Amino acid sequence: MSATSLLASGTDVGAEIVFWVCATLCVIGALGMLLSRKPVHSALFVALTMINLAILYVALQAPFLGMVQIIVYTGAVMMLFVFVMMIVGVDASDSLIETIRGQRWAAIILVLAFAGLLIGAIVNGLSGVPEPSLEAANSQYGGNLQGIAKIIFTDYIVAFEVTSALLIIAALGAMLLAHRERHTPKPTQEQRSIARFARYAATGELPGNLPPAGTYARHNAIDTPALAPDGSVVPESVPGPLQERGNVRPVDVAAEVEVDEISEGHTVVTVDDDEAGEQR
Repeated sequence: MSATSLLASGTDVGAEIVFWVCATLCVIGALGMLLSRKPVHSALFVALTMINLAILYVALQAPFLGMVQIIVYTGAVMMLFVFVMMIVGVDASDSLIETIRGQRWAAIILVLAFAGLLIGAIVNGLSGVPEPSLEAANSQYGGNLQGIAKIIFTDYIVAFEVTSALLIIAALGAMLLAHRERHTPKPTQEQRSIARFARYAATGELPGNLPPAGTYARHNAIDTPALAPDGSVVPESVPGPLQERGNVRPVDVAAEVEVDEISEGHTVVTVDDDEAGEQR
């Protein structure tokens, strides 16, 4: 259908363009989430789908739902998933063996049931009497936010309160699961300091805080172990997930020797290979 015919039929050309562009990107994001081998890429594809859904909501005269989609789901929930996966280090080589029997068949049944509901909703929407536009519904209460408030706190007040209670219960459950009971009194700062120096006198362990990854190692990457002031390697400075995956970069031996010489009071002069060749 051409732009002239769209205008003649009363259809908004801009809304048609926004729908087809955002709908295409939503489908691409959904397929990318399913077909990506890396979990971080899948999460980013889901974020792409959510952003385009928010644009569609705004185009359909539902700005509140569109902003919630971006701020809550895309900006908070999905980015939290991405940060957790990047910190924990989820790898594509994780085991795909089912830990719960029958979950694959249950997932297939649920997908087919959801597809049936979706197809039925589409067929009903195309064949039935068109509902009033969302713009008309918003104008009835003075705006989109007022209309949502009217529906939530009248027709769906019970479902809204039950959902609120479930969220509060989930937050309290997370606090209880993360809580650790202490069987001994919590040591004070003075007691921890005395114990730290006692370990140093007995084992030679550094009494201060361990340096972060890359400190004194001529490389500030998180996968490079730090060097203590005496030149020894501190393997605990590298995060545990990197150690488990074997992604720990070895420390340059020349840097260790240089640290030893500096700690002994010698002057160290570093000469590049090109300059050394010219001097020869």
